Amino acid sequence: MTATLHVVARLVARPDTVAELRALLLSLIEPTRQESGCLRYSLLQNAADPTDFTFIEEWADEAALDAHFTTPHLQAALAQAPDLLAANPDIRRYTGIR
Repeated sequence: MTATLHVVARLVARPDTVAELRALLLSLIEPTRQESGCLRYSLLQNAADPTDFTFIEEWADEAALDAHFTTPHLQAALAQAPDLLAANPDIRRYTGIR
């Protein structure tokens, strides 16, 4: 059995764009969950720092994640995100070890 791929993607909004970034990120959830190979796609917002958002993702394999980056909904969000972010997204890929 092939191990799944886990992704933790952290995005930090500028203080004046929190609501706009939140709406943009929320718009990704349903279409992404419909993608082939998407096993988990959850969005969190830091309770102590509302500018801090984190996606917790699980993908069947690298190919599924690579396909995700080519989808129209993600491409549209990536085009809008730079104006809303305080820094570049921190996207990390993990494999489970147990």
